[in-house]
Amino acid sequence: MAHSTTSSVETNGLTKEDHKETSSLVVSFGEMLIDFVPTVRGVSLAEAPDFKKAPGGAPANVAVGISRLGGSSAFIGKVGADEFGYMLADILKQNNVDTSGMRFDTNARTALAFVTLKSDGEREFLFFRNPSADMLLQESELDRNLLKQARIFHYGSISLIDDPCKSAHIAAMNIAKNSGCILSYDPNLRLALWPSAEAARNGIMSIWDQADVIKISEDEITFLTGGDDPYDDDVVLKKLFHPNLKLLIVTEGSEGCRYYTQEFRGRVGGVKVKPVDTTGAGDAFVSGILYNIASDQTIFKDEKKLRKALYFANVCGAITVTERGAIPSLPTKEAVLQFLLEAAVI
Repeated sequence: MAHSTTSSVETNGLTKEDHKETSSLVVSFGEMLIDFVPTVRGVSLAEAPDFKKAPGGAPANVAVGISRLGGSSAFIGKVGADEFGYMLADILKQNNVDTSGMRFDTNARTALAFVTLKSDGEREFLFFRNPSADMLLQESELDRNLLKQARIFHYGSISLIDDPCKSAHIAAMNIAKNSGCILSYDPNLRLALWPSAEAARNGIMSIWDQADVIKISEDEITFLTGGDDPYDDDVVLKKLFHPNLKLLIVTEGSEGCRYYTQEFRGRVGGVKVKPVDTTGAGDAFVSGILYNIASDQTIFKDEKKLRKALYFANVCGAITVTERGAIPSLPTKEAVLQFLLEAAVI
């Protein structure tokens, strides 16, 4: 496995030719909810004077992010047959996300999350799901045709916490895998939602070896390995890289990301911006890399292409943290290319 690392400036050479339109469908599976974000930063939920309502849920964010970049995306998940649920479906439609796989539950509410922004832009969560509609998606409600059309099937781990959604998630993965789909996994650890830390670790790892692409954060490495050093390549390669994996990405926030494939590994530097709200930054990053993979599957074997795609994804994440809320701040392809153009000039 070759090792490569260069400064981020060298990866700025992206042009419009690198990002042609693609018709390859990315299907995201899982939760969609309403985030309530305080309008004032650095206060507790109790102290917040006002909250801004924002659509959220990592898989749905990724679906919108891909569509904004000019890709083709769909969302499979369940919301309540309530005002919030219909609002979320409308937001997906407005962003050109295929919602034919969405279901509406008449007996459960759309999930809510109150998200506290600390003074450094990091987040604390308080969830209202007891149970929420997203947890109640049944295997029988899956849009199998939509899954079979997908080139990439993307999911997190929150949908693995409880049945019936857990069974629906595993069935959807199997349908996608049997159709030749690339499976993309962002564990997106939310410890507060799991019965225990052990349940979270076991649940997240239960489907680990089936993914083709995994995106993980430094904190998640520490958690999943029981406290190992997230910066140690040996830890990542021995404990988290598995034989079927095409690409493992470790995100390091504003510092950029590391990548590991069957043939090479390296690091792509981050992009410095003034953070306002980190909500959705990881999802924007995932959107950026999946958009590129959907456009060109040779990316796994071509390190130069992969590095360009990862820098593009870093820029997507950076642009997102400059505004509040996840979906409202996900960038268009034009915004990313403009950012790259300005970065190249400076």
